Parts: sequence; structure tokens; C-alpha cells
Amino acid sequence: MPTDNILRALVFLLCCVGLLPFSRAIWLNLPSSGTKCVSEEIQSNVVVLCDYTVISEERGPAPQISVKVTSPYGNNLHHTQNVTTGQFAFTTTESGNYLACLWLDSYHQGGASVNIDWRIGIAARDWDSVAKKEKIEGVELELRKLEGAVEAIHENLLYLKNREAEMRTVSETTNARVAWFSIMSLGICVGASVVQLWHLKRYFQKKKLI
Repeated sequence: MPTDNILRALVFLLCCVGLLPFSRAIWLNLPSSGTKCVSEEIQSNVVVLCDYTVISEERGPAPQISVKVTSPYGNNLHHTQNVTTGQFAFTTTESGNYLACLWLDSYHQGGASVNIDWRIGIAARDWDSVAKKEKIEGVELELRKLEGAVEAIHENLLYLKNREAEMRTVSETTNARVAWFSIMSLGICVGASVVQLWHLKRYFQKKKLI
């Protein structure tokens, strides 16, 4: 029975790991002119690793592109020009949407396709180096991966909990402001109606209609 419980727990953890956005491969079609961007919402203190390669369907050299990566507050994390392949890596210091924009450096009829391999968290960790450094392999290495996955799941749940609390606070503040605005608008309408009635009454009195 204990063994069955452990196996069930491992299966559950693997399912949870499969639901997390640790790694994502993207095919991006760049137009002949203009910019295309991809974004990912990432919490702070997370390792991000990305490889990108230009794929040309025509004969000859692949078109060259420029790549720029910015943080949620607009800080430049990576910027390169005139490349057909490359990589960028960083550890997030801010929570929010991280933006990667790509464009062709020169006009190329038909545009170009770019393969982007975006890895986050434990997917960006070099497990081969960890295994060699700590001299672990096999089941022990897989358990270390599961341990890292559990930590990532826990941190992600805490992040989602904090975001939910922030959104609830914003929603309550917005509702309170809307309620006060409605009350103020109603008061203004009532006051305007009273002034109009008073003005009409004086007008009719001057005309001796009442």
C-alpha cells in the first residue's frame, strides 16, 4: 500500500509538471517588414533560456534578423542584430510580461520563419551539469528533477495566490470608486433638478402665471 501511494503521488506530480509552462517551442512567421513579438508572464527569480534559429525555405543564405527582449518595466535584457541564430538567458527580477520582439534587418520577399525554443524554470536548468557536479544519476537524478518541479509548482501557486489577492484588491477599490461616483452623480442630478424647479417657479411668479 505505501508503494502504491508513492506511485500515485509521483504520477500526480508528473501530471502537474506537464501543466506548467516550463518549455515551449514556437514557430514565428516574420513579415517582410514590421515586427512580431511573443510574451510570457513570468514571476521573479526564475531562470529563462531561449534559443532561436531562422529557417529559410529558399535556396541561399537565411535572412538575418534582429532580436530584442525587454522586461515588464522596459529594461533591455537582450538586443542583437544581423543574426540567423542565437541564444539569450537571464534570471527575472520583476514579475510580469516579458516581451521578445523579432524583425528582419532587410527586406526579404516572403518573410522568414523563426524557430523559438523558450524554456523557463527547471526546464532551463542544465541537469547534465548538475548530475556531474553532484555525482548523481538514474533514479536519484529523476527525484531531484521532481523535487525541483515541486518547488516550481509551490512557487507558482504562491505567485497565483498573490496575483489573485492583488486583483481582488483592485476589484474592491474599483467597485468602491464606482459606487461613490454613482452617488455623486445622483446627488448632482438631484441638485440640478432642484435648481431648475426653483428657477422655473421664480420665472412663473415674475410672469404672474402662478
